[in-house]
Amino acid sequence: MYPGGNTNMRFRDRADAGRVLAEELIRYAGRDDVVVLALPRGGVPVAYQVARALRAPLDVFLVRKLGVPGYEELAMGAIASGGVTVLNQGVIRALEITPETVEETISIEQAELQRRELAYRGGRAPLGVTGKTVILIDDGLATGSTMRAAIAALRKLRPAGIVVAVPTSAATTCEEIRGLADVCVCGQTPEPFHAVGLWYDDFSQTTDEEVCELLERASPQPATPVRR
Repeated sequence: MYPGGNTNMRFRDRADAGRVLAEELIRYAGRDDVVVLALPRGGVPVAYQVARALRAPLDVFLVRKLGVPGYEELAMGAIASGGVTVLNQGVIRALEITPETVEETISIEQAELQRRELAYRGGRAPLGVTGKTVILIDDGLATGSTMRAAIAALRKLRPAGIVVAVPTSAATTCEEIRGLADVCVCGQTPEPFHAVGLWYDDFSQTTDEEVCELLERASPQPATPVRR
């Protein structure tokens, strides 16, 4: 059983982390109101194992930060799967960013988001999440900026609840995310944390091909026609 809490467990790879994390989420197994969403790319191998263990559908939830032009690390908002846009009006007002600049930035990031959605899903439509319990997964939380954007965007799609689940996290970030999600499962919060990759033996980059393969493997297969 996964020890949880403030431990110093290293995972072999993301698949191993997903299998271990699934034990912490077993109460969601077999429910038809649960969907699993992964933040690509690193969250997908983790989420695949969780979805498989819970017998739940799997999809990606793509988020693109809207960086302030010239200071791209500073976010003035985010866009996400499902046509969701979240704007930080405080940053926009404080920096006197024009509506034209905001729209131009959205247009650029929307094109990249659509490119990735097409690459990852092909012609498959996104999973519906309205009224569902959504388990939102990444391979770990350091600053948590992407996860915060994902939660804000996902709220606009009106899920019944958001469960954030990660194998490993900085303790302070886990507490912050716990205040934003309905449930937050951080498998472990080792101290000192430093970086997500330190808690994996193999933290090699997840490829687009691996993302596509796992999504394809997780998608429901069409029934074989019965010969009469």
